[in-house]
Amino acid sequence: MELKLYNTLTRQKTEFKPLEEKEVKIYTCGPTVYSFAHIGNFRAYVFMDTLRRVLKYNGYILKHVMNITDVGHLESDADDGEDKMEKAARKENKNPYEIAAFYTDIFFRDMGRLNIEKPEIVAKATEHIEEMMQFVKKLIENGYAYETSKGIYFDISKLDKYPILSNRKLDDQIAGARVDVDIEKRNPYDFALWIKAPENHIMKWESPWGLSYPGWHIECSAMGKKYLGNEFDIHTGGVDHIPTHHENEIAQSKGCTGKVPAKRWMHVEFLQVDGGKMSKSLGNTYTLDQLQEKGIEPLAYKLFCYTAHYRTKLNFTFAGAEASEKSLNRLRQSYLKHEESNNEVDDKIVEEYLNRFVEAINDDLNMPLAMGIVWEVARNDIKSNKFAKLLLEFDKVLGLDLVNTREYLEKEDKQEVPEEIQKLLEERKVARENKNWAESDRIRDLLKDKGYTVKDTKEGQTIEIIV
Repeated sequence: MELKLYNTLTRQKTEFKPLEEKEVKIYTCGPTVYSFAHIGNFRAYVFMDTLRRVLKYNGYILKHVMNITDVGHLESDADDGEDKMEKAARKENKNPYEIAAFYTDIFFRDMGRLNIEKPEIVAKATEHIEEMMQFVKKLIENGYAYETSKGIYFDISKLDKYPILSNRKLDDQIAGARVDVDIEKRNPYDFALWIKAPENHIMKWESPWGLSYPGWHIECSAMGKKYLGNEFDIHTGGVDHIPTHHENEIAQSKGCTGKVPAKRWMHVEFLQVDGGKMSKSLGNTYTLDQLQEKGIEPLAYKLFCYTAHYRTKLNFTFAGAEASEKSLNRLRQSYLKHEESNNEVDDKIVEEYLNRFVEAINDDLNMPLAMGIVWEVARNDIKSNKFAKLLLEFDKVLGLDLVNTREYLEKEDKQEVPEEIQKLLEERKVARENKNWAESDRIRDLLKDKGYTVKDTKEGQTIEIIV
């Protein structure tokens, strides 16, 4: 079945054909490890995981690189401010390498909790200083870079076109942005490839230009070239990378190799919070730990991400996340009910469901449509082990770890019923003891609206999450 993917560079959704027949080469912009990754960051990595799984489901072998930025990312994408690593180190009174190691470990811990596949190659910026230095030397040799008192800058006037990814006119881009005047720059939007380090700067290396450190953009170009070659299949990241970081990656690579590095550029939209922007100043950059404190497990957040297409904004609310938590448990319970049943269903019905699912995921990763098919199977009135196996087949793409459903539900059973629900159960118990059947029925219906079903047994009331 034909796989179609959107390309930011061409603004078209076209059939995907890799440069090599069976292997797909991918580069993903990874985290800057100066702080905890938040749920907005992880929307991008859920998208990355979905892309990986869909490609593998289509029979491709992956060679996937993700960088870890542990030096060079300044506070502003426009070469302003401090290095984020150094600022975090000073704030926490630690060495920047300790900061990087700590937050890298936390990042991969959270990746595991989301059941996100780890790329085949994880490349740290600090372990590729020589490759970046050689890349800058080549740009100087090719006439695309020049030296100032502050560092080495890329000369955008040498390109046939800049920018080419954001599709904006450079004059408009410059007019609409805050650009500090630097009389040493040949053009206002020339960007730093290599930065000469102040005396008190901790992270710096010997180079032909003195003690210095790399700019943010150069690491991705250098590591992409090293591991994937001058051209590869797909480059992924967030939409915030389009106007500066990815634009500059393309510029650097054209200056070094004469080629746009990736044939296809794929970007995931922003996660909003309560209909507005997510930002640290607003205090709404929630982490997975903070979600768990409110009873929302990481895989429920992953399921929440599937409620919108990756190219559309997704609005996070705690009510929406709580609904996804309930939905995940319903899906697990549905899976078990199917698994425990031996009812027969026609193989043609199973095949039709699978074909529709594959058609959805192969249409530019249309996960909302795919999830609609998943729920059709889960809620089918006929319970069958064949449907359980089909749900596991779907989960090769969903990555919700359905195979371990029993472990999750056992853990859920051990958790206390919410206080609000316990109170309603107690009120219903009193109503029944007083033979106030109308009140008993009212509370039963209220519990149903809240996602719980009550059963009356000889031992008393029992409660279950509605499937």
